[in-house]
Amino acid sequence: MALVPRIDDVLDSHVVDLPPLRDPIALVAFEGWFDAAQVATTAVSWCLSDRTPLTVASIDADPFFDFTQRRPEVFLDADEVRHIRWPVNDIVVVRDPAAARDIVALCGVEPHMYWPTFVECIVQTLRQLKCTTVVTVGAALDATPHTRTPLVTGSSLNPQLSRTFGLDRPSYQGPTGVIGVLHERLERDGIDTISLRVGVPHYLAESEHPKSTASMLRFLERVLAMPTHHADLYEEIQRWTDLHESAIEDDDDVRAYVSSLEAEYDRLNDADVPSGEDLSDEIERYLRDRDDDPPQ
Repeated sequence: MALVPRIDDVLDSHVVDLPPLRDPIALVAFEGWFDAAQVATTAVSWCLSDRTPLTVASIDADPFFDFTQRRPEVFLDADEVRHIRWPVNDIVVVRDPAAARDIVALCGVEPHMYWPTFVECIVQTLRQLKCTTVVTVGAALDATPHTRTPLVTGSSLNPQLSRTFGLDRPSYQGPTGVIGVLHERLERDGIDTISLRVGVPHYLAESEHPKSTASMLRFLERVLAMPTHHADLYEEIQRWTDLHESAIEDDDDVRAYVSSLEAEYDRLNDADVPSGEDLSDEIERYLRDRDDDPPQ
């Protein structure tokens, strides 16, 4: 039987050298089971773009991956020297004056083995960085019509977070990914978690869907209290919308199916939704209440 890797052997951390962060909140997404069309990892990467992330910890890929399933990549640098690119799981910090808080982010690759040890590497790092809340981002194939705005749903055990952002209480039971293991471990450690999920049209599973990414970014803008510049995705959304329309225009069965999805979407989402002003008030109220709570 293979030995379980030791955290000290697989986690390269520089957290102790880092100045204190401003009320940090963590953002996590993984390529793999919960990243349909790479929407989740694209959203987190987009949050980090045009900023200067500082790598504070790295998890060694070697013991956690079956490289016959997740192949490393070979590439040539500018001097035509050959290198190998392994799956990367780096934890980075972003200090952005435009954000209300510092951001800790992990945009990585779901491992194949030793999940408890892998998750413990993450939790240990987040504890050292004094993260009070962890937001995980996922995307799943769903009965979502490509002609409508994909909806973001979420859950949290924290009542204040649930009220502020319109989240449900976690209720899913069944097979899970490393995100589910991470949530359970963080909750045992008393760290607040938010799980966010956005739908991706299942009949377009092999294509990109920037409209889902933009929906997630709009939601993250509220949760993280920082600009995500999701409007910059407009041209990509238009380009892929045209491609999606072209893909189904000659298939009467698919077009009829999309029409039925549209009707169901419109029926379920005909209820009044909170205004932007109401949401801003809720966020400010949550932040005030949290600042008034005595330290644990």
